[in-house]
Amino acid sequence: MRIPILSMFMTSPFEGLQEHAEKVRDGAAMFRIAVKCYLSAECESFERARQEVSDLEHQADAVKRRIRGHLPKGTLLPVDKFQIFSYLKEQDKVIDCFEHVLDWLAFRPADKIPEYFRGDLFFLVDSVLNPIDRLNEMLIDARRYFKTFSEEDRKIVKEHVRELRKKEGQADVLEATLKHDIFAKEIDAVTIFHLIRLVEMLGEIADHVENAGDRMRAMIAK
Repeated sequence: MRIPILSMFMTSPFEGLQEHAEKVRDGAAMFRIAVKCYLSAECESFERARQEVSDLEHQADAVKRRIRGHLPKGTLLPVDKFQIFSYLKEQDKVIDCFEHVLDWLAFRPADKIPEYFRGDLFFLVDSVLNPIDRLNEMLIDARRYFKTFSEEDRKIVKEHVRELRKKEGQADVLEATLKHDIFAKEIDAVTIFHLIRLVEMLGEIADHVENAGDRMRAMIAK
């Protein structure tokens, strides 16, 4: 029987990862509101929502710094500390992406985005944001696994990782389809560039969520 090593520590590093993931989840909710506001051209509250995303990103950065600065040194951890840092880096890039996308949107007025693309863009936004709830669930179950080292708990975490990969694949398909549709329309070059880059930046959110899942898979590997 494996010893529940994590229980030997006063504070688990996974508590910090969970707190950081909750900032990402809250950022995702506000990001959705901001994009919906922008795409519906009801932009009176866009800047306010954008600022709230920025505030949450700063709070997530503070949690990240605390995790990096307070991992026990010279003490046995259940996983390599660099694996924890690698996981945290990918999770943090998710909320960084929210800021970058909103900054990109702010460069051009909403009415420059053709009406017929707005529904598809919001569909892509939903596609890349929906897995973030799964990211939080994965961390809760991972914390339990590192206390119990139960094979059943490990299988649950692996299922979360598979689901994140599946969602990223679906987002990739939507991203490719939307790019094809953008190039198929006879619109001006600046609008094409703005839309293509926007679609790519949205796709990066799903990429980093999947990467976080892959880092978690490495941490629970036997």
